Amino acid sequence: MLSRTADHLFWMARYTERAENTARMLGVNIQTQLLPQSAEAAEQGWRALLGISELMPAFDEKYNVLTRKDVLDFMVRDPENHSSIASCLTSARENARAVRGTLTTEVWETLNTTWLDMNQLLKKDKILDSDPSEFFEWVKHRSHLSRGVTIGTMLKDEAFYFIRLGTFLERADNTARLIDIKFHGADRELLSATDMDFYHWAAVLRSVSAFEIYRKAYRDVITPERVAELLILRDDMPRSLMACLSEVVNNLSHVRNDVSQETERYAGRLHADLRFNSMEDIMRLGLHDFLTEFLEQIYELGNRVSRDFLLPLAA
Repeated sequence: MLSRTADHLFWMARYTERAENTARMLGVNIQTQLLPQSAEAAEQGWRALLGISELMPAFDEKYNVLTRKDVLDFMVRDPENHSSIASCLTSARENARAVRGTLTTEVWETLNTTWLDMNQLLKKDKILDSDPSEFFEWVKHRSHLSRGVTIGTMLKDEAFYFIRLGTFLERADNTARLIDIKFHGADRELLSATDMDFYHWAAVLRSVSAFEIYRKAYRDVITPERVAELLILRDDMPRSLMACLSEVVNNLSHVRNDVSQETERYAGRLHADLRFNSMEDIMRLGLHDFLTEFLEQIYELGNRVSRDFLLPLAA
């Protein structure tokens, strides 16, 4: 497959997944903001979200003060923010359009319809003021639909595997960021009372569609340590770091070429580190430090994939 084609497919999938995960992060932040907390704690929650997304400098450059309305506008529809939901869905559609002949009609029409409907939804001035959660659910639904149509209609060839590779690299990155924002940057006052503790971690689990999975896996009260274990080490949890790395390793094996051996080895080592790790060891190291290192490794893995298969990244 031509590097240019693989590049468009890879980034089409990453941008679609990024839009969904941005919606998930915003959604869980809105839910946790409903819990009793000080104004300073509420602001810290939004700052943590911007910080873990590496968007704090860009936001501060544009806005003098931080408000929920401005954060939502910046993260949802600001065209100057390349990680906003609107920018991501637009980029996903443009990448899909560039390789229209490689996709099935159903995949293209799903992505194109998502882009068209998004533009209409965001023209409604009050959509982010009245019920932003409804919009975030729509974004998640369209992402689910895109993946389902891809799995259900695409030939299992290199095009399919590059789409899946992009999806799971992006998901691993975003799941790690979500865990970090809620365990490290979120309001620590929420951990002082049992009732608030439950609602806080229930919101985190729902943000990655894991609340029911947690109940099936543990059948016990929700604790931060078990939430972390589920989202990091459980291979049977679809959005966990372990599950994402398993998919990355598998999809790399289907697209390997003459120069990708070291990249496969790097991905395999990262996967093995998760597979043979334990929650006790991770907590002993420090969860924030563990996740920071993991994000650096995922970034390096993405660079290696770009070097071996895709168009060179801009300097």
